[in-house]
Amino acid sequence: MQSRRGTVLAFDFGTKRIGVAMGEWETRLAHALETIAEEANDPRFARIGALIAEWRPIELVVGLPLSLEGEEHELTKRCRRFANQLHGRFGLPVHLVDERLTSVEAEARLAEAGVYGERRRALTDSLAAEQILQDYLAHHDIA
Repeated sequence: MQSRRGTVLAFDFGTKRIGVAMGEWETRLAHALETIAEEANDPRFARIGALIAEWRPIELVVGLPLSLEGEEHELTKRCRRFANQLHGRFGLPVHLVDERLTSVEAEARLAEAGVYGERRRALTDSLAAEQILQDYLAHHDIA
């Protein structure tokens, strides 16, 4: 059985910010990259396009926000639309991954590290994307 190889980019979608992380199938490790702090689509997709050109991923992962009970809500619909736009614009496979509590986990990690205020807000989304991708890499078959 041959293992999947290559880079994966992940996104923690929000209406104000999008956290971005990258990981590799070979190492199954994810790393926070940045937070895109643009609300308008054109600058958001321009930055995402630049990241895709730089990292050359084989696939994309988008965290799917659900209620704690697993139900969809308004942000879930917007996130699905974002995932569809990623696929349409960049032609890469896009996988939706349950992201429940990833932002809470990211906030806890930053608080433990003594990061507060605006810096914490800026880092939370990219760390949430890292957790989304780490979960995806750890729990999906690579064959």
